[in-house]
Amino acid sequence: MSHEHASNVGRIWKVFGILSAVTILEVILGIFKPESLHMNSLMGMNLLNWIFYLLTIYKAYYIVWAFMHMEGEKSSLRNAVVFPLIFLILYILFIFLTEGDYIYEVFKNSTIKWNF
Repeated sequence: MSHEHASNVGRIWKVFGILSAVTILEVILGIFKPESLHMNSLMGMNLLNWIFYLLTIYKAYYIVWAFMHMEGEKSSLRNAVVFPLIFLILYILFIFLTEGDYIYEVFKNSTIKWNF
């Protein structure tokens, strides 16, 4: 009884290429900080940060998709794994942005000075 295993070398290189391309894009945007993205804001945060968040969420989703082998699972299992993660990521992002803005406003508009 012989079991043949298909080679996944091509798939591994594809995943490596996609994740590398996204990471390289993030690094290039972080180094050059285009004025059109850095100086324009959307919902209280500049567009460059929104792009970083979206690319990071994409990478996290793709890592789960590829390395946890979610592409071969039923959609109900995929949804049970991915939807709570998306909700928690958006929730923690909301908390961080809300609290960070509050702290910034306290230091900006009060007699407390930036001493750190």
